[in-house]
Amino acid sequence: MPAILAHGALGPFDEIIFIGVAIGFLVMMGISWLRSQQLPADEQEEPADTFDLE
Repeated sequence: MPAILAHGALGPFDEIIFIGVAIGFLVMMGISWLRSQQLPADEQEEPADTFDLE
């Protein structure tokens, strides 16, 4: 298996670790997005106010 994404001392196992971390990140982001979509509109955080620096 040629090194495509990562290459190091672990050989092909560093590819598996790299892909596993990427998949874990995407799963966590997907869960976070789904949870935020289920919140009622009044429970979502309001955007921060902008401050005038004058």
